[in-house]
Amino acid sequence: MPGLYYEEFSVGQRFDHEWTRTITEMDNVLFSTLTMNVQPLHIDRHFSAQTEFGRPLVNSLFTLGLVIGMSVNDTTFRTTVANLGMSEISFPAPVFAGDTLHVRTTVLARRDSASRPQAGIVEFEHLGLNQDERIVCRCRRTALMHRRPTTQAA
Repeated sequence: MPGLYYEEFSVGQRFDHEWTRTITEMDNVLFSTLTMNVQPLHIDRHFSAQTEFGRPLVNSLFTLGLVIGMSVNDTTFRTTVANLGMSEISFPAPVFAGDTLHVRTTVLARRDSASRPQAGIVEFEHLGLNQDERIVCRCRRTALMHRRPTTQAA
């Protein structure tokens, strides 16, 4: 199913994305090592046991990528031109292997593109929540979105 075109978004529109994802230890170690983030807090169980968390933390960039990725199917799949930016990113609670995340997206704003008449700009807020409904990731994302093709009926 394709995502939505610019015209199909409205301010305040909310998406409770159906997909969930349980994060594994392998996800965390693989992502951390692939991105050369060898912080022992993510990949060293013995080191992490000595911290206040008592176990490895999931890499926050993996969490952010997962949260945005889980939103794509319902919002921007094949209808986005490009991400223009992400801001106000926060991680209010830790994520651990074994946590199951789900995502909620709200449309915060939309406006016509001044430089691209076939596109508009949509600002989203993505919330990643764990199995206990605790917010573990928050992000504002601005995307340049295709307008509905003129050959396609409204």
